[in-house]
Formats: sequence, structure tokens, C-alpha cells
Amino acid sequence: MKYLELDEQWVSQIVNLWNRELGADFPMREVLFKQNSIQDPNVLLSGSYVALNNQDQVVGFVVAKCVQDKKETLLSQEVGYIQALLVDSQFRHQGIGSALLEGAEKALQKQGCNTIFLGRDPAHYFPGVPLEYEDTKKWFEKRNYEASEVASDLFRMFKPDEKFDFIKPKDIEVSLLNNKDEFLSFMHRCFPGRWEYEAKRYFNNGGTGREFVVFRKENEIIGFCRINDEKSPIIGPNIYWAPLFTEGLGGVGPLGIDTAERKNGYGLAIVKAGVSFLRERQITNIVIDWTGLLEFYQKIDFEVWKQYQQYSKQI
Repeated sequence: MKYLELDEQWVSQIVNLWNRELGADFPMREVLFKQNSIQDPNVLLSGSYVALNNQDQVVGFVVAKCVQDKKETLLSQEVGYIQALLVDSQFRHQGIGSALLEGAEKALQKQGCNTIFLGRDPAHYFPGVPLEYEDTKKWFEKRNYEASEVASDLFRMFKPDEKFDFIKPKDIEVSLLNNKDEFLSFMHRCFPGRWEYEAKRYFNNGGTGREFVVFRKENEIIGFCRINDEKSPIIGPNIYWAPLFTEGLGGVGPLGIDTAERKNGYGLAIVKAGVSFLRERQITNIVIDWTGLLEFYQKIDFEVWKQYQQYSKQI
């Protein structure tokens, strides 16, 4: 078995392996894998490998991530991530997965990481291990990964002619975003960290604002909701698995309201606004990803679709 550093030349084989093993639940596309696992600046190449058999075929891979740009202050410098680790089912129980994980962990530790999460990385695929993958959960638990919360993806399907009523809250103006600098200032003030980082990444990738619904009060932004569809410049996590749907897929989230304006019902209202904009685009299948607020979203008839067990390890 040979272990080589992750490189774009292996993408087609990796995606084929992924789809043989996981494609029924999580269909991978080359464009998505390149976006999240090749082009993302947080990929740690010294901890990301492919395993090749004697015919130079990819039979396993691991992608590790951490912040390597010390000028990047919006993400934790001490946290590492295993974005994905997968071994061909015909080559398991030969120590390949253990070798891939050990190499990734050592590289992350060398970068100064003291905690490793499974998933949850910037440009992640999963917020944890899919809940139904019992063997995978046990495998990581044997390697000292500790379970914590369960995260959920939610789903609602609309009939093509089904109405969705959104009533604008009093004193609120609703629109798609049209001022990048104003929005980034709002994010820096109210949501510094990952959401601000992702907003900057969005604009750096050609975003124009059509993916953000904003609430204004007295001409100031007080809340936002991100919406994704097939025309978005970045494939967002709530539309990763769009190939499962012949009619396409839209996504809602993340969203946030200025702390000074909470408890006024604006949170649920801005979700409804996001759904309303997607329905205007004739999108019938909508996902809300990575949340624990099941009762909140059930108020507008979103139900659990996929769930994930979150894991971490101290190193």
C-alpha cells in the first residue's frame, strides 16, 4: 500500500470511491470535492493522503484541515478537523484507515492543534458522523473520539403550486442584500467568527448579494438569512446533496438577528422570508442544515431529514 499526499490528479478516483460507498445517501460531485477539499485554503496537505493499491488505484483517503494563515483571526488556530476519511469496503480491516487517521492527527498536532473535530470544518461536508453509520461511530470511539451533541439537517417539500405566506413584520424592510460593505460591517459587529469568515469567502468567490436576505429597521441591518440554490457562486452545505432531487434543491441558513433586536419574532420571520424568496424562484425542495433547533423549525413544517453524531478528541 502506498500513501501519497492529496493532489487534484486523484479527484476522479476519490469521487468514484465516495459514490460507491456513500453515494446513495451523500452523492459527491467533482466540482464540490474540488471546492471543499482541494481549493479550500484550510486543507492541510501534510495531513491529507490517498492510499493506493498495487495497481495505483485509490482505495482510501483522508482530508485534514486547520487554519494555517496566522493572519486569519476569525477561525480558531488551535482546532483541527478530519473533514473526511474513507476506505474502500473491499480493503478494510487491513489498517489503512488507522494509518490515514494517524498521519492526519500527527500533522494537525504539529500545526499546534489541541482539539480535533470530525467534520465541522470550514467548507465541511458533515457536522459529524451520519447517525446511522454505526460501524464508523464505533471505529472512531475506539480511537478516543468522544461523542457530544446530535446535529440535524431538516427538509420540507412544497408542491409546485403550493403557497407560502410571508407577512413582513411591522417596521421591518425586507430585501436581498445590495451593499457588501454595510453587510460585512454588520457581520463583524454581530457575528464575528465563522459566519463573518463565510460571508467574506462568499464575496471573494463572486457573490453579488442574491444569497442573503436582510432585515432592516430604521435603515440599519438587524438580521440576515442566507439562501442557496443551483445558481449560487459557492455550493452551500444545504444544497450539497442536490443530486438526490430531480427537481433541484434550495437551502436556508445560517441566519442571525442582532442581539438588541431579539425576542421580537424576527428569527422565525427571517426564515420565512428566506423560504419565500426560494419559492419565488420555483424551488420546491428546501433543506436547513446543521441545526439542533428542531422545534423552532417545526413551526414552519420542516422535519428531520439527516442526523449526525458530533465527535471530538483532545490531543
